[in-house]
Amino acid sequence: MSESSGPIRLILAPARATPHDVLHLLPCEVEHNGSASVARYFTPAIRQGPQEKSVSFRGRSLKGQEVKVPQGYVGLVLKEDQRPCSEEEERMVRLKSTFAALTVWNLEQAPSADDGLLLALSWPGIAEAIHAPLSEKEE
Repeated sequence: MSESSGPIRLILAPARATPHDVLHLLPCEVEHNGSASVARYFTPAIRQGPQEKSVSFRGRSLKGQEVKVPQGYVGLVLKEDQRPCSEEEERMVRLKSTFAALTVWNLEQAPSADDGLLLALSWPGIAEAIHAPLSEKEE
């Protein structure tokens, strides 16, 4: 995605009519900006253990855990239509698909409660508790 600072227009289709994706968050960086045939080249042979999933990726052992989106929320996969020519130009971002869960992978050990993504996904519950009205007994 472009890193321009211009305005962003988010174009949402009804989430129910949008396809669902199977997502994997891998502990790597891909130095490519463009489309790729991921489904053609990344079809993992995942082994399900008692506590975690495991797989090999390019000779490295990965441990994974399926993480659900917090209740009442939907994960969105967004795609930028085209890159703007200037920073002032409006960016158009469309809803590509939705997801209810994703598999988070780490090198050698399964994701834990200290992983950044898992901490971020716990925030809606924390925010709800912080902003809940107090009863008369609690005041």
